[in-house]
Amino acid sequence: MISFFEASLKQLSIHHTGNKLLEEYYKLSDAPLKIDDEVLGNLLMQYFLKPFEKVNEVYRFYHPNDNLELNEVFHFVHEIFENIELFHEDSQQLAKHLYDVANHPKIKSGELYVAYFEKVQIEGEQLDVVGVFKSETKDTYLKVYPEQDGFNVSYEQEAISINKLDKGCLIFNVDKEEGYKVVVLDQSKSSNDSAVYWKDEFLKLKIRNDSYNQTNNVLGVYKNFVTQKLDDDYEISKADKIDLLNRSMKYFKEKETFDIEEFGNEVIGNAEGIESFKNYKKNYEQEYESPIADNFEIAESAVKKQARAYKSVLKLDKNFHIYIHGNKDMIEKGYDDDKSMNFYKVYFREEE
Repeated sequence: MISFFEASLKQLSIHHTGNKLLEEYYKLSDAPLKIDDEVLGNLLMQYFLKPFEKVNEVYRFYHPNDNLELNEVFHFVHEIFENIELFHEDSQQLAKHLYDVANHPKIKSGELYVAYFEKVQIEGEQLDVVGVFKSETKDTYLKVYPEQDGFNVSYEQEAISINKLDKGCLIFNVDKEEGYKVVVLDQSKSSNDSAVYWKDEFLKLKIRNDSYNQTNNVLGVYKNFVTQKLDDDYEISKADKIDLLNRSMKYFKEKETFDIEEFGNEVIGNAEGIESFKNYKKNYEQEYESPIADNFEIAESAVKKQARAYKSVLKLDKNFHIYIHGNKDMIEKGYDDDKSMNFYKVYFREEE
């Protein structure tokens, strides 16, 4: 969805932010970085933009008071888009804001990069972009080079890998009144305060409620409904669960639009189960404040993403895995009294 084959890096400012709670401070540069080396410029483009090639979710800036101007990042980025002469000054303000919201002892210090790009493409449209990135992870690198009749080795400590962008966001100069189009990246693995501050405290983002998000959400809700909720209400075998998941994925791959009534009849096929799913979906919408329409266009990219999480494997002790891809009626479950063990009987026409 995002491509940068025609993009160019026009401005770059670098600052350092520490952790306020640990009495680390921030350090602001006096001027933007001048990039005269073409190789360095290309490496920076790869470092900043390549991680976003497979990002699909689009966010918007927001503020709890419904006044976008109170969102600090929106405010400073808006100024940059309006007047590029304010780029470096506003990059300093972004660094100060990041420092102010670093209110967790596990938040790492690091460099903050603010960049201005031209001709970055999103959803088929080439736009100017402000990128905000943070590097936290440092590595040691070995460098082998020829020397006289052999080779020698040196090293670089506290270096940054161009393949490991820790945090970043791209803000596209479009849809200003709605909070711009924003894509975000955060490689933090945990869900504690030290991980969520980038998106929730610094940027203050909310997901754009488009077809991708609708498709992704309803597939996720249905998967949780089948794998978790059904056990509370019914006695249902693992094979039946897999069949329900397979039928739902088949529906989303074959249809262009989602209709909850059609989905319920074709996939669930049971009035009580359909009502249970609708209630489960409604509870999700209320808990996460993320409404899912009963009718929407299906986004193929979201289906592909969720398909990787949909499991169609029966794991039997540590001896067998049975992959169920189609007709559930071709597999039967039973119990052998003599062996005191469960069994599955599988029907097929040809062995491949």
